Amino acid sequence: MKKIFNNFTKKKFAGLILILVIILAFGFGGFGGGFNLGNQNNIAKINNKNISTQDFMNYLNKSGLSQQVIKENINKGILEELLSALVSTTLLDLEINDLNLLISEEIIIQKLKMNKSFQDKNGNFQRTIYEKFLLTNNMNAPTYEIKLKNNILQKQLFTYISGGAKSPIFFVKNYYKEENKKLDIEYLSLKNYYKKKDEFTNQEIQIFIDKNAEKLKQDYIDFSYIIITPKNLIGVNEFNQNFFDKIDDIENKIAKNVDYDLIVKDLNIKINQQKKYINIDNKETIENKIYNSRKNKIQILEDNNRYIFYNINKVNTKLPSINNNKFNTQIKKLLFQKEKFEFNKNILEKIDKKDFNQISFDKLANGNTEKIKLDSINDIQKFEAKSVEILYALPINTFTLVADEEDNIFIAKPTKSYEQNISENSEIFNTISNEASAQNRNSILKSYDYILNNKYKVVVNEKTLDRVKNYFR
Repeated sequence: MKKIFNNFTKKKFAGLILILVIILAFGFGGFGGGFNLGNQNNIAKINNKNISTQDFMNYLNKSGLSQQVIKENINKGILEELLSALVSTTLLDLEINDLNLLISEEIIIQKLKMNKSFQDKNGNFQRTIYEKFLLTNNMNAPTYEIKLKNNILQKQLFTYISGGAKSPIFFVKNYYKEENKKLDIEYLSLKNYYKKKDEFTNQEIQIFIDKNAEKLKQDYIDFSYIIITPKNLIGVNEFNQNFFDKIDDIENKIAKNVDYDLIVKDLNIKINQQKKYINIDNKETIENKIYNSRKNKIQILEDNNRYIFYNINKVNTKLPSINNNKFNTQIKKLLFQKEKFEFNKNILEKIDKKDFNQISFDKLANGNTEKIKLDSINDIQKFEAKSVEILYALPINTFTLVADEEDNIFIAKPTKSYEQNISENSEIFNTISNEASAQNRNSILKSYDYILNNKYKVVVNEKTLDRVKNYFR
């Protein structure tokens, strides 16, 4: 989704490859509650094709998302993502019309009858099963069949673009060689070259604090909270309707601005209090969860098999004392990460400028290098997947920085490769051929992205989009 509309603010459309994901996600969604703004302002335009606000609201209705879900995620870009999905499907429709792709009613009927969801135990299509499906999903037959038709046409479009991309034998063999060649790697761990956390002096710590004082200020909060369980709320260990009714009652009182102390007094549950609390270690504790939710002064949080009902009494924003052990430890961690980043950046810049060579490597390593053989591009026992891909793309004896799954950094270089050949008579040749063809199709689709960028211009009416957002707020 992100790739499809990553140029959203630039009014540019891209990312055909992921459109299919959106089609599958939204192509057969149920109908949600009725959203209606009551106007026909255009929210987006693709070349000369307008997408009205009502078109968008109709799309939201069909997405199956409730108004509450949209409201809760409004600041997380949910409307932008949904609009990108609508633009994607609209663009596909434009492509289908432009290429004059058609489908007969007979094929639609055949697809319906072949759907196992609408068949009995003997594999025969049953109209009653089909109608039950429509009722369950709040659809009628014409609506579903239009969706089915569009889905088939969209798949035809992808087949038209890349379906015939069958890889020739030489391409399959080269693909197999690249994917399965073995690679000798010489590498050096950099963890022993970073300054240790306990090596930073008080003066260095103070200088860092002085330079970053505003960013390092923390909220010290005073708060009260109670832990609510079925046992202390209704006297049983079961999460029943009575329990949730009482939780709803508390939330209603919060909405009516009833005083926290009055609510808690009626519940007769032990109150816990914290003064000048600060979350330094970020562990999974009740206090830290409340601290991280402090923007909401009073709230009920779900916490495993219990509820936390809290109230923030006071917030004081200030710079912690350097004598605070937790704060001191936090600063040392920040200094360590900063030094680590700068060290790695310096090495990488030298590699990019061709200033880092074998002599530099040997001098830095001082005989402490290690060696490993990677069995294929999928061998991630030592390095993480992206790093292995980089190593396989490098010429022999070329240096780079790589990482493992624990974010340890290494200087590494491939020193020798061993190619693996595959015969046309091999049992796995067809499987490899399919993999190579899939990669070839992906390359074609990526190229098609650039064509779409030039063929279609997407413009979003930001003011109208803001008006839609305000409707849900």
